[in-house]
Amino acid sequence: MKIVIAGAGSIGCYCGALLAEAGHDVTFLGRAYVLDPIRAQGLRVSDFADLNRRVPAVKLTLTQSPEGMENADLVIVTVKTGATADMAAQIAKHAPKTAPVLSWQNGMENVRTLRAALPDYDVRAGMVPFNVVPSGAGSFHRATSGEIVIQSGPGDLGRLLSSSDMPVVESDDIDAVQWGKLVINLNNALNALSGLTLKQQLLDRNWRRLMADQMTEALAVLKAAGLPVASTTPLPAWMTPHILRLPTPVFSRIAARMVSIDPSARTSMAYDLLAGRTTEIDSLQGEIVRLGETCGIPTPICRRVRTLIEQKPQTAMGPEGITS
Repeated sequence: MKIVIAGAGSIGCYCGALLAEAGHDVTFLGRAYVLDPIRAQGLRVSDFADLNRRVPAVKLTLTQSPEGMENADLVIVTVKTGATADMAAQIAKHAPKTAPVLSWQNGMENVRTLRAALPDYDVRAGMVPFNVVPSGAGSFHRATSGEIVIQSGPGDLGRLLSSSDMPVVESDDIDAVQWGKLVINLNNALNALSGLTLKQQLLDRNWRRLMADQMTEALAVLKAAGLPVASTTPLPAWMTPHILRLPTPVFSRIAARMVSIDPSARTSMAYDLLAGRTTEIDSLQGEIVRLGETCGIPTPICRRVRTLIEQKPQTAMGPEGITS
């Protein structure tokens, strides 16, 4: 297929590289500071399980112009939340209406924005469970595991996009999958505030207790709203807070797959906070706070975390600094 990665950042570059490796004709629509190093030396992707691939630039189409979507068979949107509305307008102007549009973005509001702006397109939600970070110019590293899930629909897209290096499956209940991912992604902000790697954070019981309390808060809101939650980890969603609260030696044995991550991995929000970039806090904690207000369920932890991230603290803090 002719696939356009609409927003060539870390997730887009990583996934696009493996789609190109699998034989698809991939166009990267992005900014010069991302595309120029790829143009000069190719696109390299790696992961914590020793995957290492380099895709030569001649096998890719790199463009800053949305006109690159004009012959697309499929558009995969990977921009941050704040850029979704603008990207939707560019898709409406340039992409064929026959091209499905997949949202491989965090949060729930992005696919809503795309559907509202693209009523004549086949717009489908998706969930990317792993995090990807830049590892040098033109290089991107996947630090955690999981398979991509997309909303079921015509065209057998899951099978067409899936490869041994990047499994993609379809789901008839994508909303539940997305809510499950959002609950897990609430830790993005805690990790950013902690200054720790994900592995260090998971091996610290005090941080795990705060993670568990925040998840419990969010799950109570979603239950009150009547929204089902599908787990995106090996553990059922309702069980995860209980496992997180266990003593570290017991937790490490039971949740071995949760700590099987790159030792240096941090969340994307941690990098955004360090760089002074706009974060996606309003699409994560903000979503739970708004839903809690609608349902009459208090959300003190999510409120506090959202406020702290918005203040852009310059120093790391411990769990007690968040709950106090």
